[in-house]
Amino acid sequence: MRTIGRQSGFTLVEIAIVLVIIGLLLGGILKGQEMITQARIKNVINDFNGISAAFFSYQDRYRQVPGDDPAAEARWTAGTPAIVGNTSPTAGDGIVQGTWNAAAAALPAAETRLFWWHLRLAGFIPGPTTPAAQASANPTNAFGSLIGVNGVGTAGNLSGLVVCSSGIPDKVAIAVDTQMDDQGSNTGSVRGIGGATGGTSVDPVASTAPAANYAETGSNIYILCKGV
Repeated sequence: MRTIGRQSGFTLVEIAIVLVIIGLLLGGILKGQEMITQARIKNVINDFNGISAAFFSYQDRYRQVPGDDPAAEARWTAGTPAIVGNTSPTAGDGIVQGTWNAAAAALPAAETRLFWWHLRLAGFIPGPTTPAAQASANPTNAFGSLIGVNGVGTAGNLSGLVVCSSGIPDKVAIAVDTQMDDQGSNTGSVRGIGGATGGTSVDPVASTAPAANYAETGSNIYILCKGV
């Protein structure tokens, strides 16, 4: 007569061990995501601070505004098109002309593109110095979205030269404004404008008004602008 073996189930101890392991894995994943978010917050802050430092260092060295420097062509030989915004408007007027996300074809009139080229030629920010399309390209932030400058208009109701970083998720935008300013999207030195991922479909110059308040929904995207 054949004896049928009894199947043994999991004991409470084994189940408890499995639950502990699952909890540790979930905790590690969540902690890792939070560390990534914190790193991106620091990157956005460092972008603003680094660009401001590069701008003032350029002014200290050359007594000119990057992007609007009439002496750039005599100082550097960087090929065609000219690295001076010498068509229209006139270089040397102290204003960085052009849209914040101008195409390379707009050189040399788009001084917002020359801004990055001059800083790279001076060694204040990393990046290629030739060819023109790459040397003058807008840098990107931790989210792969554009960083640009606006010298004309009132991006986020800020006047003067303004740096804008696009495609910022709501949680990060709130944290950056909190750490750098006053956590208000429409007050202080940092302003938040509602924008699309990538930042190319919403121009902070045209969309001058900042959002009334930050709204953390997990899906809202902002363009953060800060005066230099």
